[in-house]
Amino acid sequence: MVAAWPDRLGGVKDFVVYTLLRLGLFLLTWGAVTGASLLLTDKAALGLTFLIALVLSGIGSYWVLAGPRQKLARHVEARAERATAAFEERRAREDADEQSG
Repeated sequence: MVAAWPDRLGGVKDFVVYTLLRLGLFLLTWGAVTGASLLLTDKAALGLTFLIALVLSGIGSYWVLAGPRQKLARHVEARAERATAAFEERRAREDADEQSG
């Protein structure tokens, strides 16, 4: 059980890194959209710039954050496979106990 801890921490680290990168990309995009709005119109509707930045950063993250997202997905998939294997092992033990008892 102890050997699984480094892998779990790696998965958490990947989640935190990806989440912070997404947040950073959004804030950078929001700043750029707000700045452009201020330059063009001398005012910025923060709600509208927020929504525009949300959409643009979401689209941009598909390409910009592909590497961190794939790394996180590999950890999630590996964890799901381990959980499935453990479930199947418990079920097989339970079936064996039922047959012997």
